Amino acid sequence: MLLLLISSYSVKAQSAIKQQGPFIVKGFHLDLRIQVMTMDTLKSFALKLSKDGINTLIMEWEGTYPFEKHPLIPNRYAYTKSEIISFIKYCNDLGIDVIPLQQSFGHVEYILRNDRYKDLREDQKDFSQVCPLQTEQDEALFTDLYTELASTHSSKYIHIGGDETYLLGHDERCRLMVAKEGKSKLYIDYIKMLCGIVIKLGKTPVLWADIALKYPDAIKLLPKGTVFIDWNYGWDMNRFGDHQKLLESGYEIWGAPALRSSPDNYFLTQWEKHFKNIRDFVPEAAKLGYKGIVMTSWSTSGQYSPVFESEEEMMDEYPIRHVYPISGFNMLIAAYAESIQSATPLDIESFITKYCKEQYGFNTEQSTRFWKALKTTPYEVVGGKVESPNHLTVKQLLDSTKMADETLYHLHPLKNITEFEHYRLMAGIRVFYLEFHDILERVNSPLFTADQIRGILTELKNMMINEEKLDLHFIELNKNYLNASELKQENDLRNIRVQLLYRRLSRSK
Repeated sequence: MLLLLISSYSVKAQSAIKQQGPFIVKGFHLDLRIQVMTMDTLKSFALKLSKDGINTLIMEWEGTYPFEKHPLIPNRYAYTKSEIISFIKYCNDLGIDVIPLQQSFGHVEYILRNDRYKDLREDQKDFSQVCPLQTEQDEALFTDLYTELASTHSSKYIHIGGDETYLLGHDERCRLMVAKEGKSKLYIDYIKMLCGIVIKLGKTPVLWADIALKYPDAIKLLPKGTVFIDWNYGWDMNRFGDHQKLLESGYEIWGAPALRSSPDNYFLTQWEKHFKNIRDFVPEAAKLGYKGIVMTSWSTSGQYSPVFESEEEMMDEYPIRHVYPISGFNMLIAAYAESIQSATPLDIESFITKYCKEQYGFNTEQSTRFWKALKTTPYEVVGGKVESPNHLTVKQLLDSTKMADETLYHLHPLKNITEFEHYRLMAGIRVFYLEFHDILERVNSPLFTADQIRGILTELKNMMINEEKLDLHFIELNKNYLNASELKQENDLRNIRVQLLYRRLSRSK
């Protein structure tokens, strides 16, 4: 009896903790377009989120959902239906509502790449978006997909996507309609149709707010129960349109910062940018009266590079941008979890110090060195030039990154050593990347001659030896997180430019 009372008290206490803060919906978004987590890892991750006070999980299943009526859509990493049902029950038992996200306008390459759906494309070479005037076929497809998702998800919501519809008004029929009635009608009419399917299933539609913000006067045409998610990754509130119009629309709004987003990639994580995004946008969303907040976590940009076997036939497509797996971002997840419990902005420096003390046993001085190393020179290299506010050469950027890497290796955590190894690996991968760009800068110089090839090949060969060590480290840290074939693919894609340059120059000897 005493055990039962203690258990009951524990559940109630945990529930009370989760209800703290300004938001009703405290969510996390998982992007499974690439970097598909194993089911055991998914459940472990959900448990961690639950302990952090998260009560909503938005699952962008994409090709990992086992659609039965459309068997071409699931990919090689698709879960079974029983696994999906088991996962949702597991989350529900933790107090987490699982909302399916089914892109239904843009970002549907994985569907439209198949000939079965070719008539739905807005463009026959850019397969990213459906034509909103193919109403009958579009409605039939997404009725099937939403119906299957509704059969396994108990949530009252279905997220229909609707963001970044860059091809809007692209084909001839759509151009003619835009000329007569404007893009807003083309967009809103289609979204309204999708919302109608969701509502018929007894669910509430959720969509990203960016495109709707471009057409604020048309927003009121959508069903009143619709929920908008205002995603902001550190920019002006009016980036997509007149933000005040969205606030005045009367619709329920959730906010969304980002844990991983552009320009993050294999070789760069802009830690300070993401911390500032949490610090600034979460309290702003609370002040604006948003009912929910959802941390987005993008595994890729959603843009793909097609490979054509002829002018008309696509052979395959590859995600343009990959990022480090979410396994390395526990600290940012903890910062988000802390921030949503209060309307007060996160104190980044204090949080870092506290986190490092609790997780790694660091003192204040060690925590300061760690944070400085993590946020050192977080700049891209584009076309051989460093994208920084002050002039920096690639060599200077490399030298700064090497110093940060050394700092991380001179810090010795007393606990959670595996978690800390992710920072070291990310830094090592970044050094590897910048070493390659240093070589690229030299071989692209007008002063580069054939006499220098032998020396460059030696450098590249040494890089490939180091690359093997990084690959093994990556596999060791993520072996229970991603599928084995995914781990190999991540390593192969990350290293391909070094190997290609070595082969090219080897032929020139």
